[in-house]
Amino acid sequence: MAGGEERRARVEDVHELALGMPHVTVVHGKGGNPIYQVGGKSFVFFRTARPDAFDPETGERYPDVIVFWVPSESDKQAMVQDENSPFFTTPHFNGHASVLLRGSRVGELTLREVREVVQDAWLARASRRRAETWLREHPEP
Repeated sequence: MAGGEERRARVEDVHELALGMPHVTVVHGKGGNPIYQVGGKSFVFFRTARPDAFDPETGERYPDVIVFWVPSESDKQAMVQDENSPFFTTPHFNGHASVLLRGSRVGELTLREVREVVQDAWLARASRRRAETWLREHPEP
């Protein structure tokens, strides 16, 4: 399994990992985009093209942005300030505990890295009881 965790991630992995977390429901936005929720709170959100996320050279809106909730502003900053990181933010998300990732850049991450981001997103939004139960059942190696 360890070897598989180091393979390049795919967008399909984001869907599978989000659905694999407990107590998850999926709702769909106006554009049919999936929004993964725990206890009615979104933790992974596939966005439709919006004016705040666009190619700086062409002005074209990114059609493949995925939003992941993060535990804190410091976690967010650590993820978006690294110039080698595919994670980013926009002014629209100032003060919001989330990071953005283009689907076209998911492959820059390993399956293990995407798993951690999805799990952290779920933990950031799950109820305290659910988060504590999950952490107890999934101790870090």
